[in-house]
Amino acid sequence: MRLAGKSALITGAARGIGRAFAEAYILEGARVAIGDINIAQARASAKDLGDAAIAIKMDVTDQSSIESAVDETISAFGQIDILINNAAVFTAAPIVEVARSDYQRVFDINFAGTLFTLQAVARHMIAAGVKGKIINIASQAGRRGEPLVSVYCASKAAVISLTQSAGLNLIKHGINVNAISPGVVDGEHWNGVDAFFAKYEGKAPGQKKKEVGAGVPYGRMGAAEDLTGMAVFLASSEADYIVSQCYNVDGGQWMS
Repeated sequence: MRLAGKSALITGAARGIGRAFAEAYILEGARVAIGDINIAQARASAKDLGDAAIAIKMDVTDQSSIESAVDETISAFGQIDILINNAAVFTAAPIVEVARSDYQRVFDINFAGTLFTLQAVARHMIAAGVKGKIINIASQAGRRGEPLVSVYCASKAAVISLTQSAGLNLIKHGINVNAISPGVVDGEHWNGVDAFFAKYEGKAPGQKKKEVGAGVPYGRMGAAEDLTGMAVFLASSEADYIVSQCYNVDGGQWMS
């Protein structure tokens, strides 16, 4: 029960990795606000997870929605001790085909959504004197370029850089900011990724996913549950002396 008595807000938590984080936190004693633009799915997940979970409608591209979600979480739990910035989207295209609208959408959600949710929660933590933990979800894609994934890679590189700067700025208030960099994680998200590669590389559906899984040194793609141990650790008092770091949880795909 490493998170007993703590309250967390997790963005994009109605399903997939975000929901796995929520479940792990509840098992460690925390109460969790499941923030998601899909409020129906968020409510269904909260119901499944029991009394320690609540659902909050949250659009990370809308400042008023961010502030409302933070206020609603504080109203329900008294304060926010932990934030996970998990909401994100993926896109892929050759450089010469990148659309400004795709670029804007990815950066609005992956980077600006992370920045301004972090900002809103940090303001609350400072005002309330909360020695909190903020965890941003980056990606191995933020560690390198990829031929078809320029915009997504750049957005996640920006998340890593933001984690470093925010961590250095907020630790004087007792707020730790760190990040998790997943590798390839199986699930509904990767079905969409596979479709992009099928389109641009001429692969059969499912072929890219199979190739990527085979290329992981551990021997398989990751699962959402592979990330929860690090998420619990970084939210706990065991990580009090860790500042501005980004941890790879990727089966050995990237070493840094």
